[in-house]
Amino acid sequence: MKLRSEATVANGSSRATTLTDVARLAGVSVATASKALNGRAGVRTETRERVVDVAKRLAFQPNALAKSLLAGRTGTVGLLTSDMEGRFSLPIMMGVEDAFGAARTSVFLCDARGDSIREQHHVDALLSRRVDGLIVVGSRTEPRPSLGRGLPVPVVYVYSPSDHPDDMSLVIDNVAGASLAIQHLVTGGRKRIAHIAGDPGYQATHDRARGAEAALDAAGLSLACGRIHYGSWTEAWGRGATRMLLADEPAVDAIFCGSDQIARGCLEVLRDQGREIPDDVAVIGFDNWEVLTVNARPELTSVDMRLEELGRRAAQRLYEAIDERMTPGVEMLHCQIVQRGSTIPLN
Repeated sequence: MKLRSEATVANGSSRATTLTDVARLAGVSVATASKALNGRAGVRTETRERVVDVAKRLAFQPNALAKSLLAGRTGTVGLLTSDMEGRFSLPIMMGVEDAFGAARTSVFLCDARGDSIREQHHVDALLSRRVDGLIVVGSRTEPRPSLGRGLPVPVVYVYSPSDHPDDMSLVIDNVAGASLAIQHLVTGGRKRIAHIAGDPGYQATHDRARGAEAALDAAGLSLACGRIHYGSWTEAWGRGATRMLLADEPAVDAIFCGSDQIARGCLEVLRDQGREIPDDVAVIGFDNWEVLTVNARPELTSVDMRLEELGRRAAQRLYEAIDERMTPGVEMLHCQIVQRGSTIPLN
């Protein structure tokens, strides 16, 4: 008998091969065929081999929805963000989708725009679709309100940690990242290091300042000018702060900027005032936003928060939570330095 990938029914039409077709042609029950194809115990070796051979010859493809329903899952997750246009949420989402794509899991993406009512609406809509879990991506590093402990699916919080200790959160270690920046400058022989920080209304600003001061203290150094220059996350602030800094401390030989935007403004003023970069003054930024770093003159060394990796980790943690293997608490991801020409000349 010639086997085909479609089974012919009585009226002569054709349909997709089913598990019943495989079982009938293999001479076993549907239950036995299911066990054989899913690698479950209780099936003799020769029977399993016969069922698998028939399934291959029929090009049998198990129904994905049926399989997921049997497992109590739908193969979908919800990804809820508060800032679709944000610098941080987009690469995180790319990492999440990369990880879930490899696992053939679909992602429903919703933007709450920072509004709690809109966020709850999206949560209700995602739950109505029977998603297997939720990933909540924040736009700031401050703790955010938990969605609560009564949800029917697990939740993983990313970038902005949950304020509930029993939730699972993944965040960036901004303190350690800033320490890496200072260590990089010190290793390059810099001794008069200044720090131009961002908006003092952000926790990330203070975490980065704290890490910078700790690393300088460990190296036996003090901040140039004796203080941190706080302002905003803009190139304009980078330009203004650099002018003030050079007027107060002309001998500065390195500047750690709290963001790549600030660093771009800093580089512009240094060039305008005839400072050679990095020979006279080295500059390092934070975020590794490539649209800024690789187009700077010279290209900007920066602290990379590894946001795509953060997204991939979030997907992994959600899988663990779905399998009831989640460990609650806050998990920190380490940063890394991406070295370019603003700190050490590249030949």
